[in-house]
Amino acid sequence: MDATMWKVLIADDEAIIRWGIRDAVKWEALDMEVAAEAEDGEEALELAVQLGIDVLLVDLSMPIMNGLTLVKHIREQLPECRIVIITGHDEFAYAQEAIRLSVDDYILKPTNPEQLTQVLTRIRDDLANSRKQQQHLDHASKQITRNFPLLRERFCLEWIKGQLTEAEVEEQLRFLMLPDAAPQLVGVIRWPETITGAPLMPEKERQLFRFAIENIAAELLEGYDKVLFRDDAGLTVMLIWGEPPDRVFPEIEEAVRSHLKLPVQVQAEAFNGPLDKLAETYELAKSAVYRDMTLSPLVRRAKQYLLEHYGDTEMTLESMAEALGASPVYVSRLLKQELGMTFVGYLTQLRMKKAVQLLSGTDLSINEIAERVGYDTQHYFSTAFKKVNGVSPNQYRKGGAFD
Repeated sequence: MDATMWKVLIADDEAIIRWGIRDAVKWEALDMEVAAEAEDGEEALELAVQLGIDVLLVDLSMPIMNGLTLVKHIREQLPECRIVIITGHDEFAYAQEAIRLSVDDYILKPTNPEQLTQVLTRIRDDLANSRKQQQHLDHASKQITRNFPLLRERFCLEWIKGQLTEAEVEEQLRFLMLPDAAPQLVGVIRWPETITGAPLMPEKERQLFRFAIENIAAELLEGYDKVLFRDDAGLTVMLIWGEPPDRVFPEIEEAVRSHLKLPVQVQAEAFNGPLDKLAETYELAKSAVYRDMTLSPLVRRAKQYLLEHYGDTEMTLESMAEALGASPVYVSRLLKQELGMTFVGYLTQLRMKKAVQLLSGTDLSINEIAERVGYDTQHYFSTAFKKVNGVSPNQYRKGGAFD
Protein backbone atom coordinates (compact mmCIF):
# COMPACT_ATOMS: atom_id res chain seq x y z
CA MET A 1 0.00 0.00 0.00
CA ASP A 2 1.49 3.32 -1.08
CA ALA A 3 2.13 5.54 1.97
CA THR A 4 1.55 8.65 -0.14
CA MET A 5 -1.99 7.60 -1.05
CA TRP A 6 -4.97 8.50 1.13
CA LYS A 7 -6.64 5.37 2.48
CA VAL A 8 -10.39 5.00 1.93
CA LEU A 9 -12.82 2.58 3.60
CA ILE A 10 -16.24 1.86 2.10
CA ALA A 11 -18.81 0.64 4.64
CA ASP A 12 -22.18 -0.57 3.32
CA ASP A 13 -24.09 -3.80 4.00
CA GLU A 14 -24.91 -4.23 0.31
CA ALA A 15 -22.02 -5.59 -1.73
CA ILE A 16 -23.40 -4.21 -4.98
CA ILE A 17 -23.41 -0.69 -3.50
CA ARG A 18 -19.80 -1.08 -2.33
CA TRP A 19 -18.73 -2.30 -5.76
CA GLY A 20 -20.63 0.52 -7.43
CA ILE A 21 -18.87 3.18 -5.31
CA ARG A 22 -15.49 1.55 -5.83
CA ASP A 23 -15.93 1.44 -9.61
CA ALA A 24 -17.47 4.92 -9.93
CA VAL A 25 -14.33 6.83 -8.90
CA LYS A 26 -10.87 7.07 -10.46
CA TRP A 27 -9.11 6.71 -7.11
CA GLU A 28 -5.53 6.97 -8.30
CA ALA A 29 -6.25 10.35 -9.93
CA LEU A 30 -7.36 11.57 -6.50
CA ASP A 31 -4.25 10.17 -4.77
CA MET A 32 -6.59 7.74 -3.01
CA GLU A 33 -6.99 3.99 -2.80
CA VAL A 34 -9.70 1.77 -1.37
CA ALA A 35 -7.85 0.18 1.52
CA ALA A 36 -10.80 -1.90 2.76
CA GLU A 37 -14.52 -2.61 2.55
CA ALA A 38 -16.88 -3.58 5.37
CA GLU A 39 -20.46 -4.86 5.46
CA ASP A 40 -21.29 -3.84 9.04
CA GLY A 41 -20.34 -1.07 11.44
CA GLU A 42 -18.35 -3.22 13.83
CA GLU A 43 -16.13 -4.59 11.09
CA ALA A 44 -15.75 -1.11 9.63
CA LEU A 45 -14.58 0.33 12.98
CA GLU A 46 -12.05 -2.45 13.48
CA LEU A 47 -10.61 -2.06 9.98
CA ALA A 48 -10.58 1.75 10.16
CA VAL A 49 -8.57 1.81 13.37
CA GLN A 50 -6.29 -1.03 12.27
CA LEU A 51 -5.45 0.62 8.94
CA GLY A 52 -5.56 4.24 10.10
CA ILE A 53 -7.86 5.22 7.27
CA ASP A 54 -8.11 8.82 6.06
CA VAL A 55 -11.57 8.79 4.43
CA LEU A 56 -14.68 6.85 5.43
CA LEU A 57 -17.62 6.44 3.05
CA VAL A 58 -20.41 5.06 5.20
CA ASP A 59 -24.05 4.04 4.89
CA LEU A 60 -26.36 4.83 7.83
CA SER A 61 -28.30 1.54 7.77
CA MET A 62 -25.95 -1.33 8.61
CA PRO A 63 -26.30 -4.36 10.89
CA ILE A 64 -24.61 -4.81 14.30
CA MET A 65 -23.56 -1.14 14.48
CA ASN A 66 -25.37 1.50 12.45
CA GLY A 67 -23.63 4.25 10.53
CA LEU A 68 -24.17 7.09 13.01
CA THR A 69 -22.85 4.98 15.91
CA LEU A 70 -19.84 4.06 13.77
CA VAL A 71 -19.21 7.73 13.00
CA LYS A 72 -19.30 8.58 16.72
CA HIS A 73 -16.64 5.93 17.45
CA ILE A 74 -14.52 7.07 14.50
CA ARG A 75 -14.66 10.66 15.78
CA GLU A 76 -13.30 9.44 19.13
CA GLN A 77 -10.60 7.10 17.82
CA LEU A 78 -9.63 8.72 14.49
CA PRO A 79 -10.50 12.41 14.96
CA GLU A 80 -8.70 13.45 11.75
CA CYS A 81 -10.60 10.98 9.54
CA ARG A 82 -12.81 12.61 6.87
CA ILE A 83 -16.33 11.19 6.66
CA VAL A 84 -18.90 11.13 3.85
CA ILE A 85 -22.32 9.62 4.53
CA ILE A 86 -23.87 7.86 1.52
CA THR A 87 -27.39 6.80 2.36
CA GLY A 88 -30.96 6.35 1.21
CA HIS A 89 -32.27 8.33 4.20
CA ASP A 90 -33.42 11.80 3.22
CA GLU A 91 -34.54 12.87 6.64
CA PHE A 92 -33.72 16.10 8.42
CA ALA A 93 -33.01 14.35 11.72
CA TYR A 94 -30.27 12.26 10.12
CA ALA A 95 -28.76 15.27 8.40
CA GLN A 96 -28.82 17.19 11.69
CA GLU A 97 -26.96 14.44 13.50
CA ALA A 98 -24.47 14.16 10.65
CA ILE A 99 -23.74 17.89 10.89
CA ARG A 100 -23.29 17.62 14.66
CA LEU A 101 -20.72 14.87 14.10
CA SER A 102 -18.84 17.09 11.63
CA VAL A 103 -19.16 14.83 8.60
CA ASP A 104 -17.77 16.27 5.37
CA ASP A 105 -20.80 15.59 3.23
CA TYR A 106 -24.17 13.81 3.05
CA ILE A 107 -24.91 12.15 -0.30
CA LEU A 108 -28.16 10.42 -1.20
CA LYS A 109 -28.38 7.12 -3.05
CA PRO A 110 -28.26 6.34 -5.88
CA THR A 111 -24.81 7.89 -5.89
CA ASN A 112 -23.94 10.30 -8.65
CA PRO A 113 -20.30 9.52 -9.65
CA GLU A 114 -19.62 13.13 -10.62
CA GLN A 115 -20.94 14.46 -7.32
CA LEU A 116 -18.96 11.89 -5.33
CA THR A 117 -15.79 12.74 -7.28
CA GLN A 118 -16.27 16.45 -6.54
CA VAL A 119 -16.70 15.76 -2.83
CA LEU A 120 -13.64 13.50 -2.73
CA THR A 121 -11.58 16.05 -4.69
CA ARG A 122 -12.36 18.70 -2.08
CA ILE A 123 -11.50 16.26 0.72
CA ARG A 124 -8.23 15.32 -1.04
CA ASP A 125 -7.26 19.00 -1.29
CA ASP A 126 -8.08 19.58 2.38
CA LEU A 127 -6.09 16.51 3.42
CA ALA A 128 -3.10 17.61 1.33
CA ASN A 129 -3.21 21.11 2.86
CA SER A 130 -3.52 19.65 6.35
CA ARG A 131 -0.55 17.36 5.70
CA LYS A 132 1.58 20.29 4.49
CA GLN A 133 0.58 22.36 7.49
CA GLN A 134 1.42 19.50 9.83
CA GLN A 135 4.77 19.01 8.12
CA HIS A 136 5.57 22.69 8.64
CA LEU A 137 4.50 22.45 12.28
CA ASP A 138 6.57 19.28 12.80
CA HIS A 139 9.58 20.94 11.20
CA ALA A 140 9.13 24.02 13.38
CA SER A 141 8.72 21.83 16.46
CA LYS A 142 11.95 19.97 15.65
CA GLN A 143 13.76 23.26 15.12
CA ILE A 144 12.51 24.59 18.44
CA THR A 145 13.43 21.37 20.25
CA ARG A 146 16.88 21.41 18.64
CA ASN A 147 17.33 25.01 19.75
CA PHE A 148 15.93 24.54 23.26
CA PRO A 149 19.34 25.08 24.94
CA LEU A 150 19.77 28.40 23.12
CA LEU A 151 16.15 29.45 23.77
CA ARG A 152 16.51 28.59 27.45
CA GLU A 153 19.73 30.57 27.67
CA ARG A 154 18.16 33.65 26.09
CA PHE A 155 15.14 33.38 28.37
CA CYS A 156 17.30 32.98 31.48
CA LEU A 157 19.46 35.95 30.51
CA GLU A 158 16.36 38.13 30.27
CA TRP A 159 15.09 36.64 33.52
CA ILE A 160 18.21 37.41 35.59
CA LYS A 161 18.25 40.94 34.17
CA GLY A 162 14.74 41.51 35.50
CA GLN A 163 13.34 42.17 32.03
CA LEU A 164 10.32 39.84 32.31
CA THR A 165 7.02 40.06 34.15
CA GLU A 166 5.84 37.20 36.35
CA ALA A 167 3.29 36.18 33.70
CA GLU A 168 5.97 36.14 30.98
CA VAL A 169 8.24 33.99 33.14
CA GLU A 170 5.42 31.51 33.82
CA GLU A 171 4.65 31.27 30.10
CA GLN A 172 8.29 30.71 29.13
CA LEU A 173 8.81 28.09 31.84
CA ARG A 174 5.92 26.08 30.42
CA PHE A 175 7.00 26.55 26.81
CA LEU A 176 10.62 25.55 27.52
CA MET A 177 9.48 22.54 29.60
CA LEU A 178 11.08 23.77 32.81
CA PRO A 179 9.54 23.37 36.30
CA ASP A 180 6.60 25.74 36.71
CA ALA A 181 7.86 27.04 40.06
CA ALA A 182 10.77 29.30 40.94
CA PRO A 183 14.24 27.72 41.27
CA GLN A 184 15.36 27.23 44.86
CA LEU A 185 18.94 28.32 44.16
CA VAL A 186 20.78 30.79 41.95
CA GLY A 187 24.49 29.96 41.61
CA VAL A 188 27.42 31.63 39.90
CA ILE A 189 30.74 30.10 38.82
CA ARG A 190 33.74 32.34 38.20
CA TRP A 191 37.13 31.26 36.87
CA PRO A 192 40.37 33.10 35.92
CA GLU A 193 39.30 33.78 32.33
CA THR A 194 36.66 36.18 33.61
CA ILE A 195 38.97 38.16 35.90
CA THR A 196 40.70 40.36 33.36
CA GLY A 197 39.68 41.89 30.06
CA ALA A 198 42.75 40.49 28.32
CA PRO A 199 42.38 36.91 27.08
CA LEU A 200 44.67 34.44 28.84
CA MET A 201 44.30 31.70 26.25
CA PRO A 202 43.07 31.23 22.66
CA GLU A 203 39.33 31.46 22.15
CA LYS A 204 38.93 27.79 21.18
CA GLU A 205 40.75 26.65 24.31
CA ARG A 206 38.78 29.08 26.47
CA GLN A 207 35.49 27.71 25.15
CA LEU A 208 36.64 24.14 25.83
CA PHE A 209 37.48 25.02 29.44
CA ARG A 210 34.13 26.73 29.93
CA PHE A 211 32.31 23.72 28.54
CA ALA A 212 34.34 21.39 30.78
CA ILE A 213 33.57 23.45 33.89
CA GLU A 214 29.86 23.49 33.11
CA ASN A 215 29.92 19.75 32.39
CA ILE A 216 31.51 19.05 35.79
CA ALA A 217 28.91 21.22 37.52
CA ALA A 218 26.06 19.51 35.64
CA GLU A 219 27.37 16.06 36.58
CA LEU A 220 27.60 16.94 40.28
CA LEU A 221 24.07 18.38 40.12
CA GLU A 222 22.68 15.30 38.37
CA GLY A 223 19.18 14.49 39.53
CA TYR A 224 18.15 18.13 39.88
CA ASP A 225 16.33 20.23 37.31
CA LYS A 226 18.72 22.99 36.27
CA VAL A 227 19.77 25.42 33.58
CA LEU A 228 23.42 26.42 33.15
CA PHE A 229 24.19 29.40 30.96
CA ARG A 230 26.60 32.34 30.66
CA ASP A 231 25.81 35.91 31.58
CA ASP A 232 27.07 38.99 29.76
CA ALA A 233 30.25 39.02 31.86
CA GLY A 234 31.16 35.44 30.98
CA LEU A 235 30.19 34.00 34.37
CA THR A 236 28.40 30.67 34.41
CA VAL A 237 24.99 31.03 36.05
CA MET A 238 23.11 28.06 37.50
CA LEU A 239 19.38 28.03 38.17
CA ILE A 240 18.63 24.97 40.29
CA TRP A 241 15.25 23.48 41.21
CA GLY A 242 15.43 21.38 44.36
CA GLU A 243 17.81 21.46 47.29
CA PRO A 244 21.17 19.84 46.60
CA PRO A 245 23.39 19.42 49.66
CA ASP A 246 25.49 22.47 50.54
CA ARG A 247 28.69 20.51 49.98
CA VAL A 248 27.99 20.21 46.25
CA PHE A 249 29.31 23.71 45.53
CA PRO A 250 32.69 23.20 47.22
CA GLU A 251 32.76 19.84 45.41
CA ILE A 252 32.40 21.65 42.07
CA GLU A 253 35.35 23.88 42.96
CA GLU A 254 37.45 20.90 44.03
CA ALA A 255 36.55 18.83 40.95
CA VAL A 256 37.50 21.67 38.59
CA ARG A 257 40.77 22.23 40.44
CA SER A 258 41.51 18.50 40.38
CA HIS A 259 40.59 17.77 36.75
CA LEU A 260 41.29 21.05 34.98
CA LYS A 261 43.92 22.61 37.29
CA LEU A 262 41.86 25.82 37.44
CA PRO A 263 40.93 27.79 40.58
CA VAL A 264 37.22 28.55 40.40
CA GLN A 265 34.82 30.17 42.83
CA VAL A 266 31.22 29.04 43.22
CA GLN A 267 28.53 30.91 45.13
CA ALA A 268 24.85 30.03 45.47
CA GLU A 269 22.02 32.05 46.98
CA ALA A 270 18.59 30.79 47.99
CA PHE A 271 15.72 32.31 46.04
CA ASN A 272 12.44 32.82 47.92
CA GLY A 273 10.80 35.70 46.07
CA PRO A 274 8.26 35.95 43.25
CA LEU A 275 9.30 34.89 39.75
CA ASP A 276 9.95 38.43 38.53
CA LYS A 277 12.44 39.16 41.35
CA LEU A 278 15.10 36.60 40.41
CA ALA A 279 17.49 39.38 39.31
CA GLU A 280 18.03 40.48 42.92
CA THR A 281 19.19 37.02 44.00
CA TYR A 282 21.41 36.71 40.93
CA GLU A 283 23.09 40.02 41.81
CA LEU A 284 23.69 38.75 45.37
CA ALA A 285 25.34 35.57 44.06
CA LYS A 286 27.41 37.52 41.55
CA SER A 287 28.59 40.00 44.17
CA ALA A 288 29.48 37.16 46.53
CA VAL A 289 31.56 35.33 43.93
CA TYR A 290 33.45 38.50 43.00
CA ARG A 291 34.07 39.21 46.68
CA ASP A 292 35.20 35.63 47.16
CA MET A 293 38.05 36.11 44.70
CA THR A 294 39.79 38.53 47.08
CA LEU A 295 39.73 36.20 50.09
CA SER A 296 42.82 34.50 51.43
CA PRO A 297 43.06 30.70 51.08
CA LEU A 298 42.54 30.24 54.84
CA VAL A 299 39.33 32.29 54.92
CA ARG A 300 38.04 30.45 51.88
CA ARG A 301 38.72 27.14 53.63
CA ALA A 302 36.99 28.47 56.74
CA LYS A 303 33.92 29.45 54.70
CA GLN A 304 33.82 26.02 53.09
CA TYR A 305 34.19 24.32 56.47
CA LEU A 306 31.33 26.36 57.93
CA LEU A 307 29.16 25.64 54.91
CA GLU A 308 29.65 21.93 55.44
CA HIS A 309 29.33 21.95 59.26
CA TYR A 310 26.92 24.77 60.18
CA GLY A 311 24.41 22.14 61.32
CA ASP A 312 26.79 20.90 64.04
CA THR A 313 25.50 22.14 67.42
CA GLU A 314 29.02 21.76 68.86
CA MET A 315 30.57 24.08 66.28
CA THR A 316 33.02 26.57 67.83
CA LEU A 317 35.80 28.83 66.61
CA GLU A 318 38.27 26.56 68.35
CA SER A 319 37.00 23.35 66.75
CA MET A 320 37.04 24.94 63.30
CA ALA A 321 40.54 26.39 63.79
CA GLU A 322 41.80 22.98 64.88
CA ALA A 323 40.30 21.37 61.75
CA LEU A 324 41.99 24.02 59.60
CA GLY A 325 45.34 23.66 61.40
CA ALA A 326 45.47 27.32 62.46
CA SER A 327 45.19 29.24 65.71
CA PRO A 328 41.73 30.48 66.76
CA VAL A 329 43.01 34.02 67.25
CA TYR A 330 44.52 34.16 63.76
CA VAL A 331 41.40 32.70 62.10
CA SER A 332 39.17 35.09 64.03
CA ARG A 333 41.22 38.12 62.98
CA LEU A 334 41.24 37.10 59.31
CA LEU A 335 37.48 36.49 59.29
CA LYS A 336 36.89 39.94 60.75
CA GLN A 337 39.28 41.59 58.28
CA GLU A 338 38.07 39.85 55.11
CA LEU A 339 34.40 39.13 55.80
CA GLY A 340 33.69 42.13 58.00
CA MET A 341 32.15 40.00 60.75
CA THR A 342 33.10 37.71 63.60
CA PHE A 343 33.06 33.94 63.55
CA VAL A 344 29.77 33.88 65.48
CA GLY A 345 28.26 36.56 63.24
CA TYR A 346 29.15 34.71 60.04
CA LEU A 347 27.99 31.34 61.40
CA THR A 348 24.69 32.89 62.53
CA GLN A 349 24.20 34.52 59.12
CA LEU A 350 24.81 31.18 57.40
CA ARG A 351 22.38 29.39 59.70
CA MET A 352 19.70 32.03 59.25
CA LYS A 353 19.98 31.94 55.44
CA LYS A 354 19.54 28.18 55.51
CA ALA A 355 16.66 28.47 57.97
CA VAL A 356 14.86 30.96 55.70
CA GLN A 357 15.35 28.56 52.78
CA LEU A 358 13.88 25.66 54.77
CA LEU A 359 10.97 27.73 56.07
CA SER A 360 10.06 28.86 52.57
CA GLY A 361 10.73 25.67 50.65
CA THR A 362 9.81 22.78 52.97
CA ASP A 363 7.11 21.63 55.38
CA LEU A 364 9.61 20.74 58.11
CA SER A 365 8.54 21.69 61.63
CA ILE A 366 10.26 24.61 63.39
CA ASN A 367 11.94 22.13 65.72
CA GLU A 368 13.28 20.07 62.80
CA ILE A 369 14.62 23.20 61.11
CA ALA A 370 16.26 24.30 64.35
CA GLU A 371 18.10 20.97 64.55
CA ARG A 372 19.14 21.09 60.89
CA VAL A 373 20.74 24.51 61.22
CA GLY A 374 22.67 23.72 64.40
CA TYR A 375 20.52 24.82 67.36
CA ASP A 376 20.01 22.65 70.45
CA THR A 377 16.51 23.90 71.16
CA GLN A 378 13.63 25.42 69.25
CA HIS A 379 13.49 28.29 71.75
CA TYR A 380 17.15 29.22 71.21
CA PHE A 381 16.64 29.05 67.43
CA SER A 382 13.47 31.15 67.49
CA THR A 383 15.15 33.80 69.62
CA ALA A 384 18.14 34.01 67.26
CA PHE A 385 15.88 34.03 64.20
CA LYS A 386 13.71 36.89 65.52
CA LYS A 387 16.79 38.92 66.42
CA VAL A 388 18.11 38.64 62.85
CA ASN A 389 14.84 38.78 60.85
CA GLY A 390 12.55 40.81 63.08
CA VAL A 391 9.86 38.11 63.25
CA SER A 392 9.60 34.61 64.67
CA PRO A 393 10.06 31.56 62.39
CA ASN A 394 6.29 30.91 62.52
CA GLN A 395 5.47 34.48 61.56
CA TYR A 396 8.00 34.34 58.72
CA ARG A 397 6.46 31.15 57.37
CA LYS A 398 2.99 32.76 57.45
CA GLY A 399 4.27 35.75 55.53
CA GLY A 400 4.84 38.07 58.46
CA ALA A 401 8.27 39.01 57.18
CA PHE A 402 6.61 40.83 54.28
CA ASP A 403 3.87 42.70 56.19
